[in-house]
This record gives sequence, C-alpha cells and structure tokens, in this order.
Amino acid sequence: MQDETTRALGRAIHHSLQHLDQLPYAPVGPTVDLATMRRRLLRPLGDGPLPAEQVIDELVADSAGGIVGSAGGRFHAWVVGGSVPAALAADWLTSTWDQNAGLYAAGPAAAIAEEATGAWVSELLGLPRQASFALVTGCQMAHATCLAAARNAVLRSKGWDVEADGLQGAPAIRVISGNQRHSSTTRALRLLGLGKNCVIDIPADDQYRLRPADLEAELRREPDRPTIVLLLAGELCTGSFDPFRELIPIAKKYNAWVHVDGAFGLWAAASARFRHLTDGVDLADSWATDGHKWLNVPYDSGFAFVRDNAAHLASMSSRESYLIYDGNARDQMDWNPEFSRRARGFAAYAAIRQLGRSGVEQLVDRCCDLALALVRGVGALPGAEIVWEPQINQGLVRFPDPAGLDDNAWTDKVIAAILASGEAFFGGTTWHGSRCMRVSVSNWRTTQAEVDRVIAAVENVLKRLES
Repeated sequence: MQDETTRALGRAIHHSLQHLDQLPYAPVGPTVDLATMRRRLLRPLGDGPLPAEQVIDELVADSAGGIVGSAGGRFHAWVVGGSVPAALAADWLTSTWDQNAGLYAAGPAAAIAEEATGAWVSELLGLPRQASFALVTGCQMAHATCLAAARNAVLRSKGWDVEADGLQGAPAIRVISGNQRHSSTTRALRLLGLGKNCVIDIPADDQYRLRPADLEAELRREPDRPTIVLLLAGELCTGSFDPFRELIPIAKKYNAWVHVDGAFGLWAAASARFRHLTDGVDLADSWATDGHKWLNVPYDSGFAFVRDNAAHLASMSSRESYLIYDGNARDQMDWNPEFSRRARGFAAYAAIRQLGRSGVEQLVDRCCDLALALVRGVGALPGAEIVWEPQINQGLVRFPDPAGLDDNAWTDKVIAAILASGEAFFGGTTWHGSRCMRVSVSNWRTTQAEVDRVIAAVENVLKRLES
C-alpha cells in the first residue's frame, strides 16, 4: 500500500508541476465543451479496484481542457487569487496529515496554527485584538458565522435567547444595507432563517457608497427595532468603500450591530498606500474576508471576526460527552459552523509566513498598480472606453458598438471573443444599466508583461471583430 501511495503521489506531483509550468502558455479558459466533459468523466461505476496511479493519470487526461487557468496571471474575471508556493505546499501537507480540525485534541498542531493565523490576519487588517475569529470555507460562511453572532446579540438585547427558543415569536430583525451588497450576505440571511425580505436596501451614491443621512433616516424610522447594518469594504464591481468613520457611529447611536463585507477589500488595510480606504472599519462589530482571494491561499479559506466573543461563542458552540476537551486550548468547533473540518489554517499560516507583513503589502500594492495599468491600457484602445478606473484592484471597461446599434450586446460579444482567444479570462457585469467588462487583478503571478500581453490580445480581438 505504501508503494501504491508513493506512485500515486509521484504522478500527482508530476502532473501538478506540469500544470504550473504550462500556465503562462496555456489557454486561460476551457477548451472543451460540456458534452465532452460529461462523456469523459461520467464513466460507469467500475466493478473492481484500479491502480491508484492509473486513476490519477486518467483523471488528468479526462480533465484536460476543462481546467480554467485561474491559478495563472491572466485570469481577471472575478476576484480569484492564485496560491503562493508555501500555501500550495502546505495544502498538500494538509491532505497528507488529514487532521480533523474541529478540536484541539484531534489535531494540536492544526489548532495552534489556526490560532496564529487568526491573530496574524487580525493584525494585518487592523481589527480589534480582542475580536474572536473563525477560519471557514470562504466569505459566504464567514458572513453566516458573523451574522449568527449578530442575530444572537441583537435578540439578546431584547430579552430573547435565539439559540434556545429559535425565531418563532422572536422580535423581527431588520437588516439595513446599501443596494449594492453581495448576494452572499443575502444567502447567509436566508440560511439563518431571517429571510431576504428582512433587508431594507438604501440606494447608494454614484460610487456605490451608503450615505450617512440615508442610514440615519432609516434607523430613525424604527429606533427600537433589533437591527443589523451591512457595510462594504470593496464593492464587487468598483472596489468602493463605505465611509465607515461616518456610518458606524450613526449605527451605534441606535444600538445596531455593524457587519462589514470585506471579501477582498478589507486587505487594503494591509497597505500603507490604501489603508485610508478602511479608516474607521475597526469600529464595526464583525468582519468577513477571504484568504483565497488577495492572500493567495488555495480555495477553502475564509475568515470571520467578531468583537462580541460571548455572542460568537453562544451562536456556534456545541458540547458532546464523547468528545475530548482541553480547558486551556481553543477548540475550533466552538467558533465555526462545522464539527468535522479540514485543517485549513495550515495553508493560510504558510502563506503569511512566506510573505510576511511587507510581502502582503507589496502584493496588495502590485495588484492595484497592475489593475490600473490594465484598465487604462484596454480603455485607451480604439473601440474601448473606461467606465470605472480602479481605486484598488477592480475596474470596468465597455466596448461601444461601432455600428451604433447595441453597446451592451457588443460588449458581451467582445468579452466572449477574448475568452475564446484563450489569452485572457474576463467576465461581464451590468453597471448603471450598461454591460461592462469587469477587470480584477488579485493573483501574485500577474506581471506587467502579462498585462501587456492581455492588452494586446484585446486589441487583436477588437480589430478582428470590427474588420
């Protein structure tokens, strides 16, 4: 069995290194269609065992053309980071060690690595030192974790124990948000039984920021109602930040809980150049962000932080007689929604150790500079125009129809042609009623040379379509 493991891992290493070597040259998007992927991978269930190395080789062969090059430097559709070398290697070790990171007793090293990671991320983001934390699968579950604590706190303030008595008969919670919130917060509210209709959307300004006067007016309508306010650190399309220093004291005046969606934008706090955008964010009650975006950790990495440790613990903790607890240790399952869970702290721990404080700052700064260069370079091409110039790492470009017929349809056509070229991967979005190409730069592998290559590829596509 050990020989079979060695052979299988050897094949995995071979294929992994080959994939990484080919990233700068391979098409970024998929090159085979849905029917082909199904024909290859939806095999009949075998009757007997196969050699492990054969399974790995055939998996790689059958997946060829269906692996998106999001780990490389020419993927700009969504906020997707790559994996710095130490994080990738630690992720391999995580699977090899196969720890159940729910309890300290089940994996002491996993528990302490997670403690260190939580403390380091909190420090990098300038969050309160006393805030409790959880490492979760991504920002979706970070929202669920933080908002569960918020639900506990705002109902407790009205004399209701939601963990004991549930929501039936509980005071109705109001959630106030700008109307450009990410759908992951809505999903979290649905998962928590609050429902999407509990949200009151306030129109944002022309830069997608919540106006202080509008927030206060809404809070004043029902000043005694249990309330959660959702704020943004990095809006999806523009990277805009709510004015935390103005908004949070208003929310606090009405005893509202303030939760910050900082999936990628919260990492601006790690940069001296961009930290001003997060001014006052530390005044909030909870914060959610991702590691698999700007920290460049493999997927399955999110962080939740909560100022009110008691509310966080009450909303998540569960105890069973058959489990082993150490009164001096931090049991991870007390702070996150999962019992059995992957030891995801190792990869984030390794990434931060490799980068250090200055490395994280340089990563943020470099991505912002390259995003600006990419948007300006594409926007300067004949047949393109800038819609939103990045203030961090997100920008928008559109392509007016040369025939003057349908700018939205033409923009989507250009995006599809860029994707088909294999040279880059962009996605579309609708902004103020106009279809745009969204530009995102979050990967440590992106370089100026690759930005120049992508600009040239867009130029070639525009020339071909207009000829």
